[in-house]
Amino acid sequence: MDGTWLGTILLVLVVCLIIVLFWVMIWDSNRFVINKYTFSSKKLKKDCRIVFLSDLHNKEYGIGNQSLLQAIDDISPDLVLVGGDMLRAKPGVSFKKGASFVLACGKKYPVYYAMGNHEYRARIYPEKYDTMYMDYMESFQGSGIRFLDNESSLLAEFGIRLTGLTLDKKYYKRLARKKLKEGYLQESIGEADKSSFQIMLAHNPEFFPDYAAWKPDLVLSGHTHGGVARIPGSKGIISPALQLFPHYDGGLFEEFGSRMVISRGLGMHTIPVRLFNPGELVVLELQRSEKA
Repeated sequence: MDGTWLGTILLVLVVCLIIVLFWVMIWDSNRFVINKYTFSSKKLKKDCRIVFLSDLHNKEYGIGNQSLLQAIDDISPDLVLVGGDMLRAKPGVSFKKGASFVLACGKKYPVYYAMGNHEYRARIYPEKYDTMYMDYMESFQGSGIRFLDNESSLLAEFGIRLTGLTLDKKYYKRLARKKLKEGYLQESIGEADKSSFQIMLAHNPEFFPDYAAWKPDLVLSGHTHGGVARIPGSKGIISPALQLFPHYDGGLFEEFGSRMVISRGLGMHTIPVRLFNPGELVVLELQRSEKA
């Protein structure tokens, strides 16, 4: 076989690979999977099934997000937790798809919503985003959806305490790793409730060692989009903060006696693709146990 034939074969193989990767990218950017995690604790008063949503960024799965809503109905959760970034903070971009989806969830289930960096960014930069944040929050008036903006809520029926952490803008800078200021969590959200099953909703998972030191039973995060593109069977490649191979990319992590589940998110923004990394709907089965 001469060099010309070899070159032709290699070219055909490269073109075929590009076509396959492009097809997978389109497929993964428009579907979601359901992943379930089970935890048990004697702090719980009874079993609780939770759907955890994060990083929708106005994405729709079917008209009006009907595919996503149907999946949630099939799961039949006791409550829905939102980890932030349901809208996309970009001047001139509508938030209605994200808001409509959350409102639809709120008509059927108790919904608790913690802030992501996109909600926070729209709030603190009105000169850039105009009335986006105020209009977004206004759309939830009278809905019964509870926002946890550095706040907590006790669900006495289940023995669960929910705490939503809103991180300052400096902890979301791209291409920069910043340490959490000492005492920041206590100043922002007080102390963890050791008598209840303490869940912390903290959008950015990068500070998990600090979260674990706060002593929650479970941390729920998002933000990293699963690493946008994933090496099959391995790690994510890049985070929205443009960090290569982020350690906290998606899935379950355990450190210092605490556990963290990171949603790979449902949408996308800066890097508007997913590869070997479909959207993720997270289900948490919390089970009452007599064991410590």
